[in-house]
Amino acid sequence: MILSPIKVLLVEDSPVATIVLKRILDASPEIQVVGTACNGLEALELIPKLQPEVICTDLNMALMNGLEFTQEVMRKYPRPILIISASVQAKDTQNVFELMKAGALDVFPKPIGGLASDYARLANELIAKVKVLSGVKVFTRHQKLVGIEIADRPNQQINQLPMDSYQLSSTNLNSQTIKLLAVGASTGGPQALHSIISQFPANFPVPVICIQHISEGFLQGLVDWLGFESKLLVKIAGLGELPQAGIVYFPPEKRHLELDAQGRFIYSESAHFAGHCPSITVTFKSVANFYGRAAAGVLLTGMGRDGAEGMLAIARGGGLTIAQDEASSVVFGMPKEAIALGAAQHVLPVSAIAPLLLAKLKV
Repeated sequence: MILSPIKVLLVEDSPVATIVLKRILDASPEIQVVGTACNGLEALELIPKLQPEVICTDLNMALMNGLEFTQEVMRKYPRPILIISASVQAKDTQNVFELMKAGALDVFPKPIGGLASDYARLANELIAKVKVLSGVKVFTRHQKLVGIEIADRPNQQINQLPMDSYQLSSTNLNSQTIKLLAVGASTGGPQALHSIISQFPANFPVPVICIQHISEGFLQGLVDWLGFESKLLVKIAGLGELPQAGIVYFPPEKRHLELDAQGRFIYSESAHFAGHCPSITVTFKSVANFYGRAAAGVLLTGMGRDGAEGMLAIARGGGLTIAQDEASSVVFGMPKEAIALGAAQHVLPVSAIAPLLLAKLKV
């Protein structure tokens, strides 16, 4: 069966950027830009008429900015939103992740200038992101929760497990001691990380290492946002630093994060693993090697297979392993691969992951 092109609405106040983005997207036969708007108010009027499957929106716009627009879209016409921004300055990053908290699913640095080869790379990446988001079904935003599910185009849907329907089982809540928690995520990860980390109390008794695949330049913004939203300190892991309880660590951009023989952080600049640097699997394997059965690994939403083999290493070492379930994943790629390997001891909706960890840690 031949699918119709993915219908995209561009919301951008720069005429030049609109032309560039439209040219990129129209170059793909699988994508059709069905309309453009120069601000959120104009875009809201177009959505019921054009019925776009994906919305690409700027952040800073007059009349109605990207945050206000995202909130209104998720309230009235919920659908996948990709944030396209030229700025990753400190004054903008908080807004970017507030947008993601409001329901936007991914971010993309606006392609401005650069060499033809760089333009081609950015074009391929943007087209790929739109294709991924076209398969995501979102629900109307209610209070502080955005429901998300993945589905095949055009209409197949997977029922989402109600957030209050999962009851913690006493099975496996036994004497296992956890000394470090490692979490990996990709597409849809910022929202999932926020959902989990925001539930941890200030006295969380173990260190947390997070590996999030994210566009270059947005890592510090993610760290700042999670730190603002969390009771825990969130930071970039320092070279030679010993992980401390109650602190959430991220690897620096373009570096794998591992542990040395003393359990201190070391960086690696080796080749990409499963297409990524930093790689979830590289960190998970290092955690498994050092902590053994005292390690816990959580693999969240994301495309590809990074993290699956790393989670298997944690499981084989006797550690605790949890994969996010399909219904609550934006993209059920990485967790699915881990489950297929037999690496996931628990498969849970994202809302149930923190409660299980807190029960295991007796917090």
